[in-house]
Amino acid sequence: MSRSILGGALLLLLTVGANAQTAVEYSSEARFQLDLRVPDAVLNSFLPPGWMPNIATQGAAKDANLRAVFIDRVTINAPDGKPIGKGSNRLVYLVAPVKDPTGANVQLVIGGLTEDPADAPGPFGNYLRATTRKMQRTTSEDAGPILDSQDWVFAATTGERLEMHIKYERGVANKGNPAEVKFYSARNPGFYQISRQEQVLDILKNVTTNPPDRVKEFSFKAGGGSYSKLFDGTEKVLSWDNILWINRSVSLP
Repeated sequence: MSRSILGGALLLLLTVGANAQTAVEYSSEARFQLDLRVPDAVLNSFLPPGWMPNIATQGAAKDANLRAVFIDRVTINAPDGKPIGKGSNRLVYLVAPVKDPTGANVQLVIGGLTEDPADAPGPFGNYLRATTRKMQRTTSEDAGPILDSQDWVFAATTGERLEMHIKYERGVANKGNPAEVKFYSARNPGFYQISRQEQVLDILKNVTTNPPDRVKEFSFKAGGGSYSKLFDGTEKVLSWDNILWINRSVSLP
């Protein structure tokens, strides 16, 4: 068989594979991620049967079993390029690195608080509307290092609350290679989204890799309602990750 025929067959296979997925949206976001250690037994109660935590034993994510991700969705666009809904949104969600029943490494969304009422319960079926919400991001520079600060307060009427205040010195960030990540729903584990994403990451502080500590001020409060057992006062922050930008295309299988 000639190379041209083989090449054509490969292209056809790739096209069929791509077309098997349904594009949902594109977004450009700024994020701040806290890698956390919460009680294993409590976290396991949020996992569907047959799912197991996937906890790194080395590297920047060592010992983390949960992440709180504060997300400013700057733009949200449909596959045709037009804005979806209001065209932007702010939310905080909780996602756990896990292994699905087949042993594959995936991410499991176990809850979240969202500013947009139309985004609750959201694609994963477990977002709560944040009736109390505040998000402020600032940058300052005065003949010295650039200082950024972020303030987030998100709370639901049922008591769930996630808030963070941080002030830090901006550093030189690294751009990672594009990656494809599957995000599953803890409420409905048969549902998942495929996120193709690339990002620029600046690790401000990490208890394992010990980079220069550029966090100047920090507080994190979480709990209430269905989150009260996850955040019982014993949780530990392991990594403070500033994601300056992340571009994502989301599709369904």
